[in-house]
This record gives sequence, structure tokens and C-alpha cells, in this order.
Amino acid sequence: MIKVITYGTFDLLHHGHLNLLRRAKALGDYLIVGVTSENYDKARGKLNVKKSLAERVADVLATGLADEIIVEEYEGQKIDDIQRHNVDVFAIGSDWLDKFNYLREYCRVVYLERTKNISSTMIRDAALRVTTLGVIGSGRIANRFIPESKYVSGVDVAGVYNPRETAAAEFRDRHELRFATANLHQLLSSVDAVYIASPHHTHAEYTRAALRAGRHVLCEKPLVLTAAEATELYDLAAARDLVLLEALKSAYCPGFKHLVSLLKSGAIGQVKDISASFTKLVEGKPRELSSREAGSVTELGSYAFLPALKLLGVHYHRASFHSWRDNAGVDLFTRGLIEYPSANASFKVGLGVKTEGNLVISGTRGYAYVPAPWWKTEYFELRHENPDDVKKYFYKFDGDGLRYELDEFLRLINDRERRHSYMFSPAESIAAARLIENFRDGKNTTNIY
Repeated sequence: MIKVITYGTFDLLHHGHLNLLRRAKALGDYLIVGVTSENYDKARGKLNVKKSLAERVADVLATGLADEIIVEEYEGQKIDDIQRHNVDVFAIGSDWLDKFNYLREYCRVVYLERTKNISSTMIRDAALRVTTLGVIGSGRIANRFIPESKYVSGVDVAGVYNPRETAAAEFRDRHELRFATANLHQLLSSVDAVYIASPHHTHAEYTRAALRAGRHVLCEKPLVLTAAEATELYDLAAARDLVLLEALKSAYCPGFKHLVSLLKSGAIGQVKDISASFTKLVEGKPRELSSREAGSVTELGSYAFLPALKLLGVHYHRASFHSWRDNAGVDLFTRGLIEYPSANASFKVGLGVKTEGNLVISGTRGYAYVPAPWWKTEYFELRHENPDDVKKYFYKFDGDGLRYELDEFLRLINDRERRHSYMFSPAESIAAARLIENFRDGKNTTNIY
């Protein structure tokens, strides 16, 4: 008996899938179909799968073409499956041409011609309302955002705005966008939503203008620099039934989301202490070190506050800061403490001092350890008094991580009943702005030079 195996997501099953399954079946006597799990899809950056694993397995089963269905859960599983099931032929669509030649050591590899002019992505985009997006700003983060957007269905990045017309045009040409403009009104009248990646102090102005124009807003962190502005903007978005989401990528990545869920469910008991660090060394005089308006807390504080706000809440009663500043008054390193009624959260952020970038969350029945860089959570451990009880969790943080925030943004736009994200709520965003504001105002702050 000749055994054939093939793999796929098989989301929104269509005649292209059926043709591939029929061709694979014809190669032998027994067809095994591997359907990718939700976690594996997310781990390889596939964020736009619409149907659940159970639904996709049922769809493949209903074709009557599969003699056996298995679930693909991890990278490298194909070799294990081929050996375990004594497979003779591995078959896959021709869009993967030569990508699986390494399997020839174990079986025959066949690339099947795929049905043209049909794909799950096309069907998803037809079923979804595609959101036309404009980018405000054309700096480093905006340049990282465009490639990340390619991994998320339902979005069309159309153009860019920069008050410097030549910078906008260069960005348009680099990323092959349809238009560039130095006129904000032109951008806002041409899109459904905007991604704001401009300097921090301009976020409030651009967000306000976009919301007043009826446009959804995904704004880079920090959203704004005062709690009052944050409250005003979230209220404005709610009044106009628009999505306003702060683009704090760590909050939306799979690993960090699961960590929060586990700890909130009591996996280490009651959380009593949090220690988070995020530092990096920058050279010269980039924007982050340009003035007292910039610095470590403004640039990195949103990340460092995130674990405390997610696990201990937004109602802290005191925050204190201890900073080392340069001669111009820019904070190069700040250590802080956020005090809650029954717990503490400490943090370190720095642009001129480097320290271990891990996250430790201490509880009454154990602790969570996330190694550096914790803000790109790919792995963490839940540790207990008995070493045998340690649990390890692995996740993939794909690319620059901006795809996760964009995916959540589009979900909120398309789900008219849910305009706020539980992953980073307006209340949490406002609390982060208040912490930045208190620091910038010098409240409970000690400085050394």
C-alpha cells in the first residue's frame, strides 16, 4: 500500500483545496491529511485564519478524500509524521516549490499544480470589508510596519502622510504605495483608518484630527503624554463609534497574552511583586535623546508598565521614579516603583544604561520567569518550590510583532459590538499615560546627573 501525506490550513475550504486533495489521493492508496493547529498557524505568523481547528478538520473529513486526518502542531513535525506513518509520498501545492526538498531523504516529494485564481486569502478578503489604511509618519517604525502588514488579511495600506513632501514620496516609492501627501486632509479623505507613527508629541493632534474625520486610529505608543488627553481621545472615539487602539505590540503577542491569562487564573497564586526591565543602548543624538521631552520613560515606559497594569490593575496609589540624566536633562536610565494596596511593581528603563531585560512576577504559590527580551515573549516558565512542578511554555514572536497589533485593530473594526480591546484597554492606556505624565512633571522623582 502506498501512503501519501499532505498538509494545509484548509481554511474556508474551496475547490482549489479539493483539487489538491484529489491529486494527492491519486498518487497512492491511502491519504493522510495534516491540518494545522491554531497555535501553529499563529506561531508561523498566519493570523488571518477564520475557522477553528475543529471546523477545518470537519470540512476536510466531509470531502471523503482523507483516509486519516492528523493535526500539525509544531515546526519539524513533517519528518516525524513521515517516519511514524511509514509515508511513501509527500505532496504539497506548487506554490511551495523546492521548499520541502529536504524531505526527499525520507520519501518521494511531489509538488502539485495549484488551482489558479483561487485562494483562502482571496475568499477571506471578499468576505471581509477590506480596510484602507493610511500611514502618518515615515520614520523607522513606519518602515517596519509596511512589511508586517503583508501578514494580515483585510487591510490595504494605500498611502502615507508626512509634512515633508519629499520624505512622504520616498516612503511611497520604497513601499510601492498608491499615494503620498503632505496634506493631512487629503490622507484622511482617502482612507478608512490611520496608523500613526509620528513623533510622540504629535500623537494627540493627529489622533484627534483622524477621529473627527471619522477614521479609526491605531497609534504607536505612547498614545499621548497626559491622562487628560488620553481620556479625551477615547471619549471622542466612543462618541463616534470608532476604534482607537494604542499600538503596544507586546500586549497583543501570543506569548504575553497566555502568560497574563495563566497568572490571572491563579497559576502562581496571588501576584505580590513584579520586576520588569527594558533597556537599550543608543548612539549619537537620535529622537529618543533629543530633549527633556524624550528619554527612557517616554520611549520605553509603556512596555515596562504593561505587566503591572495587566496583572495588578490601574488603581495604584503611588508611583516614584529615580533617574540618571545627562547634562541636557534627558533621562538616560530610570528605576521606578508602582505601589498598590497589596503588591508592588518595580521597573527599569534605559537608553544609556544596559541591564538584564527579563520579567519576574512573584506570587504566593510560585513565580513566573520570562527571559530577555521579555517584551517579545517567546518563552516563559512558571516555577514552584518543587523543581519537578516547573512548567515551560514556548511561543513564536514573528517579525517585528507589529502584525499582532494590526490584527487586533482590524478585528475591532470588523466587530461592531466590540470597540475596545481586552488585551490593552482604554483604562490601561490612560493609566500608562498618567504614569508618563507624572514622571515628566517631576512628581515623586529623584534625579542624579
